[in-house]
Amino acid sequence: MEIESIIDSISKLPEASRTKIIENTVPVTYPKGHILIHADTLETSVYFIKKGIVRAYVNHEGNDITFWFGTAGETIISMKSYVENKRGIESIELLEDCELYRLQTTKLQQLYLHDIHIANWGRKFAEQNLKTTEERLISSQFKTAKQRYRELLKNTPHLIQRVQLGHIASYLGITQVSLSRIRAEIK
Repeated sequence: MEIESIIDSISKLPEASRTKIIENTVPVTYPKGHILIHADTLETSVYFIKKGIVRAYVNHEGNDITFWFGTAGETIISMKSYVENKRGIESIELLEDCELYRLQTTKLQQLYLHDIHIANWGRKFAEQNLKTTEERLISSQFKTAKQRYRELLKNTPHLIQRVQLGHIASYLGITQVSLSRIRAEIK
């Protein structure tokens, strides 16, 4: 997905404002398995996914717990670094070779100060992230693993073919054995 489409998917901008963001992005590529963001570090960039899949996870008592998958068109961000300028708690791993666009957070903050359209775009960006987090929290609290798996199949069926079942099980908050059982029941 091209950067123009990604920016517009967050919120439409006047051409001049969109151009300012694009001029401050840099295309980057990384191989599958690369850790883009490490937990307990201050992340100074925002990334937009052009191509590939990533996962966000935290390590809890020696286990990696996946809580988000990102695909083409989505944004990779450490919210704690972005909002509070503090070290983040998550790691971001590339599950495929990825093509990304990188935008330094300081440059984005400067754009917010000088362009009201970009500042409003940034507000929409934060609102979308909050909405996604809320939906994920509600789903994890009130839906069964089978319901969450069905939701995953409905909303992002491509993940099932492209992501290891261990990561999907972790995302659903279940073991791989339980996931296999659910998959057998649904077939």
